[in-house]
Amino acid sequence: MENLIDDSSPAVSLVIPVFNEKGCLPFLVDQLAPLLQSLNAELIWVNDGSTDGSGAFLDGLAKKDPRVSVLHFSRNFGQTAALAAGLAAARGEVMVCMDADGQNDPADIPRLVQAIREGADVASGWRRHRQDPWLSRNLPSALANALISRVTQVRLHDHGCTLKAYRREVFQRLRLYGEMHRFIPVWCAWDGAKIVELEVTHHLRKQGRSKYGLGRTVRVILDLMTVKFFSSYLGSPNHVLGGIGLSLLALSFVAGVFPFLDKFVWHQWGPLRIPSLILSVFLGILGVQSVILGLLAEILIRIYYENKNERPYRIARSVGPAGRI
Repeated sequence: MENLIDDSSPAVSLVIPVFNEKGCLPFLVDQLAPLLQSLNAELIWVNDGSTDGSGAFLDGLAKKDPRVSVLHFSRNFGQTAALAAGLAAARGEVMVCMDADGQNDPADIPRLVQAIREGADVASGWRRHRQDPWLSRNLPSALANALISRVTQVRLHDHGCTLKAYRREVFQRLRLYGEMHRFIPVWCAWDGAKIVELEVTHHLRKQGRSKYGLGRTVRVILDLMTVKFFSSYLGSPNHVLGGIGLSLLALSFVAGVFPFLDKFVWHQWGPLRIPSLILSVFLGILGVQSVILGLLAEILIRIYYENKNERPYRIARSVGPAGRI
């Protein structure tokens, strides 16, 4: 692919995923134009399999401006993949992500960039006055944000806002899969990043339609379970799997005691004896399987760290001779 960016390194990289947003793009481009100059920025569009002509429009921008690049996906892979591809191609020391639907305000970008330059590792946008339907968007989002903050202990008002700025170093160990883009601050906090949250403007969508609905809530909960497991139990997965197994074995013992007492102590035939025995055996099998899975997970984690020469920690800085080892 022809390199459309000049040789000078930009200070800021703007990464914008696009999926069928042709109607919103011209106005957004006009808003972004002055920022490219004032921030010494490059602009990376990621065409996530658009079918409405967005790709052709973006190609036209790249041909006119050497600061603009376009990455075209072969099909729609989703926002997480688009952000991962754009951030991997970014060259700036500060990387900013935003949506292409016109609801994020580019005027907020300089404040996010300044927060990074003042020492933050992640500057996360907070759509305090969100211009979306209350029942179908705002209420589920508020509940999801409260749940994510409680489970992960990363206290943000708006985990789902795409408008965020990142220091380049925080992505050196970060890998995005599935639909994990909304949890990027959580992954960064897990790695020791300093996170700040800034209020940003949110506009009413004027063109096109939203790509998200209530069905996303289920996926958020499943992703949250994954994040919680990786953030809390990646180093010792047997603590959770083994704990579940031991709990099931304890329940199996309790369920098996009553038929035993019923038969040999009370010398009577209770109506729940057979169901209790079946439940005891069932819980016992599940308990043994969970314990075994925990042990296998421990083995896999050790293989992962050894083969990739990874460590379950990150040294922020060091002083003295040991730091040169």
